[in-house]
Amino acid sequence: MNYLMESRDEIERLEKKTGFDAVKQQALWAGLREGMRVADIGCGSGRTSSFLKELTGPSGSVTGVDLSQDRLDYARATYGRDGLTFEQRNIYEPLDDLGQFDFIWVRFLLEYHKKSQFELVQKFASMLSPGGILCLIDLDHNSLNHFGIPERLEKALEESVAALSAVSDFDPYAGRKLYSHMHRLGLEEIDVHVGTHHLMFGEMNETDSYNWTKKLTIGLSSSPYDFPEYEGGFEEFAAECLRYIADPGRFTYTPLISCRGIKGV
Repeated sequence: MNYLMESRDEIERLEKKTGFDAVKQQALWAGLREGMRVADIGCGSGRTSSFLKELTGPSGSVTGVDLSQDRLDYARATYGRDGLTFEQRNIYEPLDDLGQFDFIWVRFLLEYHKKSQFELVQKFASMLSPGGILCLIDLDHNSLNHFGIPERLEKALEESVAALSAVSDFDPYAGRKLYSHMHRLGLEEIDVHVGTHHLMFGEMNETDSYNWTKKLTIGLSSSPYDFPEYEGGFEEFAAECLRYIADPGRFTYTPLISCRGIKGV
């Protein structure tokens, strides 16, 4: 199981792009309350798990689950405390030993597991206590919505993402599938919210610049697309893409879809 964004800088990228306000808004919308037992599946560097622990208060607990030993070591050293623990697990293997949870948070994970999304959601839902909440959050049309973009750059972006999706487990349209997963599982009181991510206009901030650079140099560099629009291949494409992203006149965003469902009592 290969993680598309794997690199020695992934901890830094996750730390930079994760903010408390967004996590709070999304988690409270989904129904997170003080005192809940929470699982953060695909917790990465642990930053989001730490935010969820703050929201559950002293009586709540959060278990962060991830495959990467390096990121879990960082999470334990940086965020570990009473009520906040981290477990190394392969999500394709049984997770029953972790117990049952009141709230399961799965954000920006399913986009990297295109072939097995429903089976994974089914497994996560089985870990809910009766009345527990499953919150799925992911992107749709990932990194592909731009205005003011050169025609050849737009074509190369679309073709390279399509080629990457065809040969990897990456799904640029994971967000639109979340409701269907919950509906098929018979979860109750399903609700959906559509917002924005990667919303950029005007001057580029340092966080977005860093994140987009990593998406290009790590994520899209894995695409088998040969970039025939550019004599210099991927390097010339990446340079033009970064120039476009840095242009204060560009407008770009990605739809962010949040879906919440409750397990029947």
